[in-house]
Amino acid sequence: MVGISLLKKDDTKVISEALKALGKENFALIIHGSSFPSKEGEDTGFGSFNSAAGHDLIDYASQYFNALQLGPAGKTKSSDPSPYCGTIFSGNPLFIDLKQLTEKEWGHILSEETFKKIVAENPNRDKGKTAYSYISISQMNALKEAWNNFKNTKLLKKEFEKFKKENDFWLSNDSLYEALSIENNGDYWYIWTNETDKNLLNPKNEEEKKLYKSRIEEIKSKYADEIDFYKFCQFVLEQQNEETKKFALKKGIKMIADRQVAFSDRDAWAYQSLFLDGWYLGCPPDYFSKDGQAWGFPVMDPDKMFNKDGSLGEGGVLMKNLYKKMFKENPGGVRIDHIVGLIDPWVYKAGKKPMCEEGAGRLYSSPEHPELSRYAIARIEDLDQTLEADKEKRVKTLSDEQIKLYGRLIEKIVIAAAKECGMDKNAIVCEDLGTLTNPVDAVMKKYELQGMRLTQFVVPEKPEHPYRCKNITENVWNMVGTHDNLPIEMWAESMINTHEGYLHAKNLVEDLFAEADNKDDIIVRLTQDKDYLKFVKLTEIFASKAKNVQIFFTDFFQIKDVYNRPGTSGDQNWSLRLPNNFRELTPIDLNALLKAAIISRGKGFATKHAILIEKLS
Repeated sequence: MVGISLLKKDDTKVISEALKALGKENFALIIHGSSFPSKEGEDTGFGSFNSAAGHDLIDYASQYFNALQLGPAGKTKSSDPSPYCGTIFSGNPLFIDLKQLTEKEWGHILSEETFKKIVAENPNRDKGKTAYSYISISQMNALKEAWNNFKNTKLLKKEFEKFKKENDFWLSNDSLYEALSIENNGDYWYIWTNETDKNLLNPKNEEEKKLYKSRIEEIKSKYADEIDFYKFCQFVLEQQNEETKKFALKKGIKMIADRQVAFSDRDAWAYQSLFLDGWYLGCPPDYFSKDGQAWGFPVMDPDKMFNKDGSLGEGGVLMKNLYKKMFKENPGGVRIDHIVGLIDPWVYKAGKKPMCEEGAGRLYSSPEHPELSRYAIARIEDLDQTLEADKEKRVKTLSDEQIKLYGRLIEKIVIAAAKECGMDKNAIVCEDLGTLTNPVDAVMKKYELQGMRLTQFVVPEKPEHPYRCKNITENVWNMVGTHDNLPIEMWAESMINTHEGYLHAKNLVEDLFAEADNKDDIIVRLTQDKDYLKFVKLTEIFASKAKNVQIFFTDFFQIKDVYNRPGTSGDQNWSLRLPNNFRELTPIDLNALLKAAIISRGKGFATKHAILIEKLS
């Protein structure tokens, strides 16, 4: 069915020509899986790129974009909808499109009655919001019904067995955890009362190894069906994901995955022997948090990441397998959330705050620390000791060899994994927002990694701020905001008739209207007219030199609502979806923005592209 907002081929071609003229190689729509819309009568309470509506959005997006930046796709906790706490290997069963399981291709293993009941009882049906607690239970009940019917058919049996065999290195652990969660009445292993179950994959001696092996066999026997059910869900998801990937590529859309810095509870249990005992990953105190951010995520033990000869240790092999799986499944590449956490992580002691005075420090940059010094790459003489340990510029000098050591995880694991999957470092998108430590900055430059520039967060008082248009370089991804920011319209509203808004306006005029005769008039208009400020701020990302541009779905579709409010939890957060009638929404005027971006480059550039400007008008 042709949607009412479908562009003509000529319009799509003009947009493509304009992006190329501006030096844009990639233009990506940011939308997390749960935010995908549903078709009428198919809204179960959670979005999925695998659904008919998901494919419809991909088709729609192909008019403008050549990539979709997705969110983390791991299995989330029953009590927390945040995708950034998901599993590193297992996919989220909530992304399984139940409707397909009611159809012939899947042998009708799910009844129409069950599917319709889930849709009918969805408390947020057709409201543009997920219903996380509701669908978490309803989806699994429906999949259980599908599993029971699947067992009694010959459908895809060979494919299922092949999937289990090929993915056993992670599937066995994750499904065992599912069985233990049933055994221990909860999927949060830290509060299990059975100490043996807590440590089944972490024996400390031969006696424990023998005991744990016996316990594993007992659990596998007792919960054989539940374990196979878990594997079945992962199999169905993988089958549907593959079909979506093929569909997207056919439409000229690359899917970019998102690798969060965190490890889920399930992963922390399975690989606890590879983590640094008693330490967690977080952020030091800053403007937004005076005590720092205590994330509670386990930290990979450096001694387990690499052997003394520089080869990959057990932890390094695990991480490389993770990235190989991600690159293999996502031809558009992988976005790495919080790249600082891979290169120069801030760690703090269990039970303490992530503050210097409570023993926190940078894992590889604390040669003076009584406990972390053994992992230090920076030496005492490399430090500016007038600065506290949490200051970004504290490491003042680095040799080429030290930079290589800071970057070895990137080089030997991430880049190596990409190459083995037929990609290069340009398939890596590094979330490096915020102020970077000198070691991180040095690694980014050495390996020419693509970072991010978020124009909404420019500090207007600083002429050389890296997020300002005139300072944005080619080898980055540029955007006005991500999933953590206010939509650009709400940001623009907050700037009207304020001194900060005036500073932003002044910079925008200097960068985008350098040849204008009425600069003062433009500044006044930008400080008073939120719609014009929004337009110019969006123009900025196309006018910059950045080769890659991303735009969050709320900004593109002009939705005045927030997806994530950092620091909050519960069903209301991470719940915003693209409305089911998204084709009826009025997206940003991309033609006008691209035209303005071309004109902002100056009269010479505009004259060269005069015909293109006319086409965009």
